[in-house]
Amino acid sequence: MTVSLTIENLSAHYGTTQVLKDLSISVAAGELVSLLGSSGCGKTTTLRLVAGFLQPTSGRIRLGDRDLTTLPAHARDIGLVFQNYALFPHLSVLDNVAFGLKQRGLAKPDRAKRAMAMLERVGLAPLADRLPAALSGGQKQRVALARALVIKPPLLMFDEPLSNLDAKLRIDMRVEIRQLQRANGTTSLYVTHDQEEAFSISDRVAIMNAGRILQLDTPEVLYQKPASAFVARFVGFENLIRMKVVDRQAATVTAEAAGGTRLHLSQDLFGPIKDDFILACRADGLAVRREGEGIPAVLGTRTYLGRAYQYKCETAAGEITANGPLSDPLDAGARAVLAPLPEQCCILDPEG
Repeated sequence: MTVSLTIENLSAHYGTTQVLKDLSISVAAGELVSLLGSSGCGKTTTLRLVAGFLQPTSGRIRLGDRDLTTLPAHARDIGLVFQNYALFPHLSVLDNVAFGLKQRGLAKPDRAKRAMAMLERVGLAPLADRLPAALSGGQKQRVALARALVIKPPLLMFDEPLSNLDAKLRIDMRVEIRQLQRANGTTSLYVTHDQEEAFSISDRVAIMNAGRILQLDTPEVLYQKPASAFVARFVGFENLIRMKVVDRQAATVTAEAAGGTRLHLSQDLFGPIKDDFILACRADGLAVRREGEGIPAVLGTRTYLGRAYQYKCETAAGEITANGPLSDPLDAGARAVLAPLPEQCCILDPEG
């Protein structure tokens, strides 16, 4: 049966250091939610608390109608996929997958049948008799995934499962994980520091910092409409320009940045604009033009990206990063204007 995961006001300490602060999150039945953040943000601690490897200082953890908060780890019935695979080196692939079924008391013929069926689903049935040492990294991760799924857990959790794989294999494996998770409909919590991985695999993503969730949304909303300057920088808005409205005319505002730079911004395109705001722009969100309206800039270092040239630009509002077209390269020292493109920019509350 597919169930939801609910974490309420969870706090945790390592010694005297608080690492989680009243964290609350709900994962709907069958949903995959990723915890995304840099090292030390609390994402792995959250997973370990749900798994029962750590005890919280306060708060509750519920899986469906079961309260897991004080249950020992072995009684929580959770499937786990680890970064280092955690396979038993002396057991065959088949026996590794069947291990959880053995712990649950299934007869040997039944567990062999179920384990082999799961190996067929992950494409490893021909390797059932091999030992883990004879497998590649991707094959080991498939075995670990099969072992977690074969017990039909109500909750499946992943702790940086792809970080030991090369780039091409990471892409292939995240597709496989997503397909298997959807096919099984298993409620899942996924921990990673890789934004692309989290966005490609998740229904929703929670961005964490200092033991708190700063924003929980779909990948599309996070990418296009971050809720704060921290989240904006985290998801790739290189430029955060502090501005103040100096004039309003119908649906257009005139705003001024440091050094007196003025821009005319359409509220039809950017949405409502407060008197004080931050204009957040990706490097692709600033058109580099030889003339016209925009932020006056002197171009600095030019870097070839393959799809564009990237410039470090000096402006009265500070250093700005912008990408210009390959068809019209400009030299370092050239003067240009940087015109914001609404589809690659957003308006942030400076107090958000």
